[in-house]
Amino acid sequence: MENFRNLEIVQKSPNSPVFYLYLNRPSLRNALSHDFFTEFPKALWSLDQNPNVGVIILSGNGDHFCSGIDLKVLASMSKRVQSNDRGRTGERLRREIKGMQEALTAIERCRKPVIAAIHGACIGGGVDIITSCDIRFCTEDAFFSVKEVDLAITADLGTLQRLPSIVGYGNAMELALTGRRFLGAEAKELGLVSRVFASKDVMDEQVTAIAEGVAARSPLAVTGTKAVLLRSRDLTVDQGLDYVATWNSAVLLSDDLVEAISANAQKRKPFFAKL
Repeated sequence: MENFRNLEIVQKSPNSPVFYLYLNRPSLRNALSHDFFTEFPKALWSLDQNPNVGVIILSGNGDHFCSGIDLKVLASMSKRVQSNDRGRTGERLRREIKGMQEALTAIERCRKPVIAAIHGACIGGGVDIITSCDIRFCTEDAFFSVKEVDLAITADLGTLQRLPSIVGYGNAMELALTGRRFLGAEAKELGLVSRVFASKDVMDEQVTAIAEGVAARSPLAVTGTKAVLLRSRDLTVDQGLDYVATWNSAVLLSDDLVEAISANAQKRKPFFAKL
């Protein structure tokens, strides 16, 4: 398995379809480096293409999930895009931003479900990351902030686009304009996370169990559900229904369907081929 400077991939149990992807700069509270934006989509692609992977749990090594983008990245990017021509400076900066956006959108492009397990700080770019994830859980002491406004930045890596559909437009506007810190209990109340756990150890145990449960389902149904939900986000109901009809016309009549029906009739656990 490929090694990364800013990330760590761990399969905690042999033969388990659940793989952990850790942000791995604990001494810097997992601040996002320039290398992260190259490594992250590569890591997700490798996990997506690995047939042994059913579900990915995204977490952070150390005491925090992610403290946001490393400010050194902003400083170096500012120098890197400079040109005597204002137009070319702007075009270079746009390309830099688009590349960083694509790195986080890789979570949505990954066919396998990505579950965020959040503890400690989840600030700025950390919120960009978790809003791209399919399911989110956190500890009681986790804290969140859409921090960019305090750095004179309009958040540009996905939070402003994804957060409103998760917590509602009004709540997203308030959080983004104030940059205020809020804790796990409020994150649950807002709908940002599905469940809150008393400690990281409890969260890790419970989230692994949830991921194992998802991974035990038909991989065609799991990846299809993710793809259809993401696509339907940008469609009308009629368009979404048409899309899922087309999707299922291609994959519904599968060996997985036969196995699921047989297992149900025989009152046994189904076994599905890897994807």
